[in-house]
Amino acid sequence: MHPIVYGIPNCDSVKKSRTWLADHGLSATFHDFKKQGVPEAEVDVWLAAVGWETLLNRKGTTWRKLDAALQASVSDSSSAKQVMREHASTIKRPVIAWPSGQVTVGFTPDQWPA
Repeated sequence: MHPIVYGIPNCDSVKKSRTWLADHGLSATFHDFKKQGVPEAEVDVWLAAVGWETLLNRKGTTWRKLDAALQASVSDSSSAKQVMREHASTIKRPVIAWPSGQVTVGFTPDQWPA
């Protein structure tokens, strides 16, 4: 099995992650949120693994463009999941599902399994 990198192709963190993985001899499958959508069952796995506070990108442009009332309504895993399903770019990228079952978020090679 190979790691699965979830994200969008023009995201700098996704690009860096894919390059790092290739440079270290790790073949990865890429799941494009824009073309393939956000896999709802996987979001549940990610939320359980890293928590909604880590998975929801509240620093990005998409989040900042959301209505203030919608932003304020996000207070738990369920409400965060709803926003992430409707606005895929509010998911911090990349999400990497490792063959071991570990899930990492962002370009964090120091946290990646060897």
